[in-house]
Amino acid sequence: MPTVSPTVRTLTAAQARRLAIAAQGLGRARPLDAPPASRLQVQRAAAGQGLLQIDSVNVLARAHYMPLFSRLGRYDTAHLDDAVWPTAPGVTGRRPRLLVEAWAHEASMVPLDVWTNLWWRRRDHALGRWNSAIRLAREHPGALDEVLATIDEHGPMTAGQVEQHLEKGRGAGGWWGWSATKTACEVLFAAGSIATAHRRGFERWYDLTERVLPAAVLAAPQPDETDAKRTLVEIAVRRCGVGTLADIADYFRMRTADVAVALTDLVDAGVVEPVAVDGWRERAWRHVDVRTPRAVDGAALLCPFDPLVWFRRRTERLFGFHYRIEIYTPQEKRVFGYYVFPLLIDDALVARFDLKADRQAGALLVQSSWLEPGRSADQVVPTARAELRRMADWLGLPDVVVRPSGDLALALGG
Repeated sequence: MPTVSPTVRTLTAAQARRLAIAAQGLGRARPLDAPPASRLQVQRAAAGQGLLQIDSVNVLARAHYMPLFSRLGRYDTAHLDDAVWPTAPGVTGRRPRLLVEAWAHEASMVPLDVWTNLWWRRRDHALGRWNSAIRLAREHPGALDEVLATIDEHGPMTAGQVEQHLEKGRGAGGWWGWSATKTACEVLFAAGSIATAHRRGFERWYDLTERVLPAAVLAAPQPDETDAKRTLVEIAVRRCGVGTLADIADYFRMRTADVAVALTDLVDAGVVEPVAVDGWRERAWRHVDVRTPRAVDGAALLCPFDPLVWFRRRTERLFGFHYRIEIYTPQEKRVFGYYVFPLLIDDALVARFDLKADRQAGALLVQSSWLEPGRSADQVVPTARAELRRMADWLGLPDVVVRPSGDLALALGG
């Protein structure tokens, strides 16, 4: 334990868990028979998170949809699509863009105010502080300008369409190929010169940022860099509830030195307070507006990219739950499965399930089921069945099929 000033509050480990769960909107039970969340509820929940991580894995559902389901229960994913991609072909009754894609915690969807406060990151990318950008400039000088001019003339476009237009302009024999075209689009996207207008089949369609972002956002004054970083840190602490320097920095993938400066300012402003947590070796900070509940009674299956569990060191410190995503692990070396969802009941992660949507068969496949040490199957199984059924209903899958793998499978499928 760190040496703690008498004025620094000490939280128990249980209080820290409850605070983290409540800060993430996971502390209350969701009735199984509740109606689907409204468009406004979905938009508020998305904005409240500060970001939703994007990932291409679609074995169950896209990663950005899952945290909202874990917090809201059933909802129409079109409500989220309309908020981030309102100009997509086929969208009727066009609504204002409320979210935009950006590099935040990896590739993410963020509210417009967060996008504004991430301007310094786009600047750093524009200055070429990225190995891909440096290599592209060396091997294909002028590539960024040509890609940008092509999108300016023809956008919105996919990277493949950009490549086709450039190939036509250069004639037979090729130019610099798909990989360089894709890299150029990614560099321009990271620098903020282009943005994702919409997606089709999950493929990005790029356009000039000035044609994607609302005019009011583009015209707003650019915040001071220190103020912008402080705003992002305040959001991160609010969403963590309580966290160490590394926990808070991980939310928007910021430098710990910058986060430390911002935390000092926020403490001075009375927005956050330093705390000690029993069993934690590092100092922590909590947001003064997030109350520590006496109890939490929620239950949810959590995607590997859910903010409550995405920073694995924090997950282990909070819950004693060793969690690693095994997507990139060879099958014969996987311990728990390909796409594993921890199950949260009250203030504990009590089990984990490798899940897959078999849409052709109309089934949610529970490919393996595992009980955490010290937990009782009798206590876990009823909630696990209810949450799996809730997920299957949301995905439009009539059946839940439990395969005989893992130490909880027999009890769950019986």
